[in-house]
Order: sequence, then structure tokens, then C-alpha cells
Amino acid sequence: MRDCIVIGSGVAGLRAAIELKRLGVDVAIFTKDKASESNTNYAQGGIAVCLSKNDNFDLHIKDTLIAGAGLCNKKSVEILVKEGPDKVKELIDWGCQFDKNENGELNFTKEAAHSVNRILHANGDATGAEIERTLLNKAQKESIEINEHYRLIDLLVENKRVIGAKFHNLKENTLNYIYAKSVVLATGGYAAIYNHTTNPSLTTGDGIASAFLVGCTVEDMEFVQFHPTALNYKKAPSFLLSESMRGEGAILINDKGERFMEKYSKQLELAPRDIVARSIFSEMQNNLKDHVYLDISHLDSEFVKKRFPTIYHECLKYGLDITKEPIPVSPAAHYTMGGVKTDVDCKTNISGLFACGECACNGVHGANRLASNSMLEGLVYGARAAISVKAYLENKNFSSKTDESTKLTGTTKNFQTKIKNLKDRIFKDLGIVRKLSSVTDLFECSLSSFQTIKDNNSIDIDYRNLLIIAILISRSALERKNSVGAHYCIDTPWPPTDKSHVSLNIKDLEKWT
Repeated sequence: MRDCIVIGSGVAGLRAAIELKRLGVDVAIFTKDKASESNTNYAQGGIAVCLSKNDNFDLHIKDTLIAGAGLCNKKSVEILVKEGPDKVKELIDWGCQFDKNENGELNFTKEAAHSVNRILHANGDATGAEIERTLLNKAQKESIEINEHYRLIDLLVENKRVIGAKFHNLKENTLNYIYAKSVVLATGGYAAIYNHTTNPSLTTGDGIASAFLVGCTVEDMEFVQFHPTALNYKKAPSFLLSESMRGEGAILINDKGERFMEKYSKQLELAPRDIVARSIFSEMQNNLKDHVYLDISHLDSEFVKKRFPTIYHECLKYGLDITKEPIPVSPAAHYTMGGVKTDVDCKTNISGLFACGECACNGVHGANRLASNSMLEGLVYGARAAISVKAYLENKNFSSKTDESTKLTGTTKNFQTKIKNLKDRIFKDLGIVRKLSSVTDLFECSLSSFQTIKDNNSIDIDYRNLLIIAILISRSALERKNSVGAHYCIDTPWPPTDKSHVSLNIKDLEKWT
């Protein structure tokens, strides 16, 4: 029986495991796909950190609080900002190669809602891949066990204390009961429940759904951040066009070639993401189009190619040259502020269960994440989760259990059509702009479907989790009495007056039914 298992291999999970190893904790990572397949690996923009001589803690805290629309936990934000620089310096010591200027100094750029240049990037627009590479290399040097292709099915809980997790080993097609004295959830968010998303397909809220089913409180699930600029072109995938493009001077234009952000915000293209996404949505509706255009072609072409090599080459695959022409874009589900409720030490309301990264809701992001704060959160709170695990292990008596494995036989009913239809509906009814009637219908439909399949042991876990997350988002949206941040409902007041949070748990599910 291990001391701890970490579920997830993005920035938060890897950072937690590395710290646990350093603290002398027997730890293993279990991850749904190959270890490098995570939201972290696809992150383009960068990592926000107060290391520039033109920056200070107060400015970074202020920018984060403003972007969060009054719903951030200030203590969580202060921890993020003040502990962030040391964690980033540590990452650099481990070999992370952030881009530097001609003087050999770290090169900081600016993104929406930041008052100064504080975003570090790597290889132009491949920051996440560089951070993931660095952390994986460090984990391997520390001989941390990483188990790939283990799909989380359920958390194992006895007497309100976590004792491990149940996985589907996708390679061996076995059911595995992995026992541990503690569990760190770092499973990522749930943006892939939308049909138009910047996320890899695996980010379906598995950890959040599993935690909810065993009694964890979830919070702020209605807050889903849509990235304003994802590629929207013929049969090309929904590829992210980094906010850093706007930070470097890219502008948004409609199909008439008109720059339109001045109609919506004094900050123009660098307004907070929720404002830019809604502005694009409005422009598309007004012009009966499914996209607008992002134009960076007025900048020096060599600079653009060097600064955004990933975006340049990806668009070129589809015959689009960002150095010469505007690129069709539209908003896509990108980041989820809600998740398993934790305190600043990553503790949940289940003993021995900790959560960090995008699957957790510790109040850092409030109603709307400040651009590039997510990578920093993964580093800071991944390490804090490990420290909390170490303290927990020192103060508990544990019984010993041996891992179990059973070969799976038979086939699970295919739910792919139902999954696709539900994702389409989620994007329509729980999107950038919401209507109470549509949200209510989706909630009732999802709840009814979940009640039908919840006791079926052969159910498709993707479909089960999709229904649970749809229930939690829609119910949270109905509970919120005003529009705020990433939640904008045409039937509720704006600007916001209510600064409370919406929390839900399994007992609420029983009441709804």
C-alpha cells in the first residue's frame, strides 16, 4: 500500500509528485494517457510570474483580483503570487529554457488584463511543452513511478477517508484497485465536454466527477472560460491562437475588415477573456457569421514566425499564412475555474484526499482566470499539496491493503452518438451567453439520463462523467443569481451584486431527484 498516488501528469501532478519524493513519501503517478498528454503540454501563452524589475506582488495580485470579478480568495491569490517566483526559479534550475532577449535576460510579454509585461514563454509559443518536458525529466531523474493509460473510474473511500482509486488499465484491459494512504487529484478540468474546445479530448472532468460521487464539495462549476481566438477554418481542428498574439499587437476584425473591439471595451483586444469572447460572439451574431478574424499580418513577418512558430506552422498546414492574411477564429471552451473545493493547503472535505491544478477550486481564479496564471497555480499548489500530504501521513494510523487486478470481459455499450449529441448541446446551452430556460432544460435532461444509467456497472465512464459535469455546471448556473465573469446569462442582472460562491455536493443530487 503506497503512501500516496497522484492522479494526473500535467504541471500540478508532476510538481506534487516531485515534492512528495523530495519529502520522502512513497509516491506513484497514474495518468489517463501517455505521461506527456495533458493540457500543460498544449499551453502556448506562458506563465505569469512576478520576476521583472517593472513588476511587483501588489500589481500581480491586483490584476488577478480584477480579472476574477470579485470572487477570488485573496489569500489564495497572495500565496500564488508570492510563492510563484521561487517555484519558477526552481523550474529554471531544473533545465526549463524560457526565451531570453538579446541581452540574455528573461523575455517578458504581456497578455490580456495584465498591467505590465510579466509572461514568460518558451520556444515562442510552446511554453507548456517546455514546462512538461522539464518536469517529466525531473520526475524520471527522481525515479518516480509513472503508470500510463490508467483511466480513473472511481475513488475508493471508507469511513470518509480515501483509501485509493479504481482504474481501468487501458493497455491490459484490466480493472485495477490501487490502494494508498492518500490521493492527490491533479486530473485537469472539464473543457473537453464542449464540442468546440482548445483542450485534448481527455479533459472530461473525471477527477471532479469521481470526487463528487464520493461526497466532495464542488464549487464555481458555472465558470467556464472560453478562449476568444481558436482557429475556425473548414475541417481544421479547433487549434488555439494564443492570447500572446494580441499581446504582441494582433487585432480583431469582422468580415467587413472593421476593427470592432473599441465598441466593447477601452482595453480593446487586451480586455479580460470573458469580455473579448462575448464581444466576438456578439459580432458573429450581428453579422450572421460563425467566425471573426485575428490579424497580425501588419507586423514584421520574421518576428511573427520566430515569436509564434507553432501557430505559424500549424496554420500553414491548412493553407493559412498568419504573416500575410487575417485568420478565421471563434471562441472555444478553454479553461474551467470550478472544481473540487479545497482550502489553500489543497485539502478537500474527504480525509486524505487532496486536489490541485485545474480540477481544484481554491479561489485563485474567481469567476475568470487571469491569463497565464494557471501554470503558476500548478507549480505553487502542486508543491503545497505535497506538503499537506506529508503532514497528513504523519498523524494517521493506516490499515494495509494489497492492490487488486481483474481481467475485464465482455463489451461496454457504445455511447459515442449520445456523447457527441450531449457535447453539442452543452456548447449551445452552457456556452458564452446562456438563457435560463435552456440551462434548465439541459439540467433536467442530464439529471434524468444520469438517474437511468447511474447503477449500470457496464456504463461508459465518459458518458457518466459527461452527464455529471453537465448537471453540475447547469445547476450552478441556475443557482447563481447574477451574471459575473465567465458566467453570462441574459436573464440575470449585470453588473454583479452577489459575491457568494455556488457549492454543491452529493446530498444536493439526492434532493434534485
